[in-house]
Amino acid sequence: MFFLGSAYPLGKFGLNASMNPIFFGALRMGFVFLCLLPFCKISIPEKKYFLPLIGFSICMGAGVNMFLYLSINAVTLLAPITIGAQLSIPFAILISSFFLKENISLKKWFFIFLSFLGIILIAFDPKILEEIYGTLLVFGMAFFYGLSQVFSRYIKDLDVKYTNSFMGFVGFIILISLSQMFEGNIIDQIKNVETFGWFAVMYAGMIISILGHMMMFYLYKFYSVGVVMPFYSLFPIFGLILTFFIFGEVPSPVTIFGGLIVITSIYLLQKTR
Repeated sequence: MFFLGSAYPLGKFGLNASMNPIFFGALRMGFVFLCLLPFCKISIPEKKYFLPLIGFSICMGAGVNMFLYLSINAVTLLAPITIGAQLSIPFAILISSFFLKENISLKKWFFIFLSFLGIILIAFDPKILEEIYGTLLVFGMAFFYGLSQVFSRYIKDLDVKYTNSFMGFVGFIILISLSQMFEGNIIDQIKNVETFGWFAVMYAGMIISILGHMMMFYLYKFYSVGVVMPFYSLFPIFGLILTFFIFGEVPSPVTIFGGLIVITSIYLLQKTR
C-alpha cells in the first residue's frame, strides 16, 4: 500500500520533468513488460483465459494508467484525486454485481452511498472546484481499476508474472499509440525527458507496478478478496503523507473530513459481508 500510495506524488514529480501524461503511462507499462519478460514462459493462454486476460490488460494497463496520469497532470492539489481513487472499490463491487450477479447487501449499499457522499463533500471545497476536471478524470481511473479487478478473478489461476507482463505489453502498445496521436512525435518526447522524469517512470514501472501490484495480486492465491482488499484503504494515507513531504501540500479541513468519510466507508465496505 505504501508503493501504491507513492504513485501520485511520484507521478506528479515525473510529469513536472517535461513528460506528457499518456507517454508517462506508456513508458511505465514498457518497463513492466521488459522487467518481467525474462521470468515468463511465452505461451498462448487457454481459450477460457484469453478474453478476460485481454480485458484485464486493456483496463489495468491502458485505462488505469491513462486516466491516472491525465488526472495528476490536470491538478495542482493531489489530495482529492488520491482520496478519489478509493472509489475503485465501490465501482468493483457494483460492476461485480452487474456482470457476476453478486448480491449487494443493504449494509454494502449504505457504505457505497457514504463513500460517494464523502467525495461530493470534498468536491465542495472551493479549491477543488477549480480543479473539477482532474477529479472527474480520476473517476475514470477508478472505474477501470474496478473493472480490472473483476477481470482478474477470471485469470487468478494464471502465473502472476505472465499476466502482468502481458498487461504491460498491451498497455504499452495502446498508450504509445495514443501518445503519438495526441501528444506529438515519440522521438521528440523522449529527447525532452529530464533525468528526474526517467527516475520517476522507472520507479513507477519497477516498484509500484511490479512490487506493489504483483504483491497484492499474489495474495489472492492464498487469501480471499475480502481479506486483502480492506488494506487498500491505507494507500491514500501513505499518498497524502508522501505528498506533504515532497510538495508540502496540506489538505484543507473539508478535504480531510471528506477523506475520513471516504476511507472509513471503504474500509467498512470491504469488511461487510
